[in-house]
Amino acid sequence: MKTTGRIHLYYGDGKGKTTAAIGLALRALGWGRRVLLVQFLKGNGSGERASLSIHPGFDALSVPDHIKFASQMGHGERKQAKQLCERLLREAEERCQSGAYDLLILDEVCAAVSEGFLEESRVRGLMDRKPGALELVLTGRNPAPSMLQAADYVTEMKNVRHPYASGLSAREGIEY
Repeated sequence: MKTTGRIHLYYGDGKGKTTAAIGLALRALGWGRRVLLVQFLKGNGSGERASLSIHPGFDALSVPDHIKFASQMGHGERKQAKQLCERLLREAEERCQSGAYDLLILDEVCAAVSEGFLEESRVRGLMDRKPGALELVLTGRNPAPSMLQAADYVTEMKNVRHPYASGLSAREGIEY
């Protein structure tokens, strides 16, 4: 990959943040690039992880099978989620500095920061210290202003209408 790796930020209350990041991962993999996916506040059971895992050059950090929404977590669960998020960020930092990847996706990292599971300064530090050739993607709701400012590409996903608002559940293969 060129030495001009950029920072992408997909955020907002609309559907499509992870989908955009996964689309970029597929494009990179199609060109023989190496991709690391790190998903914060999400479990292992998503279609995108399964689909990407068949491609050479793709890795994902291990997460539990299921994770509750932050709003549904009790104090102990929040403490465990914070520890998990901190471990994932540490491992992502180590792997991106190793030069083993061309694209690093930090999925839902903005939510992990806004919910208090990660320190904004730690994420900004990773953004500031990323290797020059590494393409970095961040997704999630409520990004910190400093993260928005540091990104080269900023795309806001706006919710205009979503079936969830009328009580419909997420569907396997469509929403996850």
